[in-house]
Amino acid sequence: QVHFVESGGGLVQPGGSLRLSCAASGFTVDQYAIGWFRQAPGKEHEGVLCVSASDDLTYYADSVKGRFTISRDSAKNTVYLQMNSLKPEDTAIYHCATDIVLYRTDWGSGCYRDEDASWGQGTQVTVSS
Repeated sequence: QVHFVESGGGLVQPGGSLRLSCAASGFTVDQYAIGWFRQAPGKEHEGVLCVSASDDLTYYADSVKGRFTISRDSAKNTVYLQMNSLKPEDTAIYHCATDIVLYRTDWGSGCYRDEDASWGQGTQVTVSS
């Protein structure tokens, strides 16, 4: 059974950094596509940063390009989201998932989950002075 535990969120000032962790069980993180998603208050979930199993395809939301990166630690079976230069608009609950759809076309790329997918507890990130 696939299970994630997200952690690392907190309150940070604008311009600060956080590293979120996604500890996985039930599968090996370096063998599957992984995505980080977030849900801001009153908004739908959005794909933030997703990477294919072989790391040959990565999707970044326009709003996080140049600021967020993803990495995997196979020894710890954990995926990380490094977030730098944080902005108030990054405030959201962040989730990780592996049952994602990651695609690239001539018109752009994207990352999403099925609309009926369930979400775990996630980790809260608040960017505020």
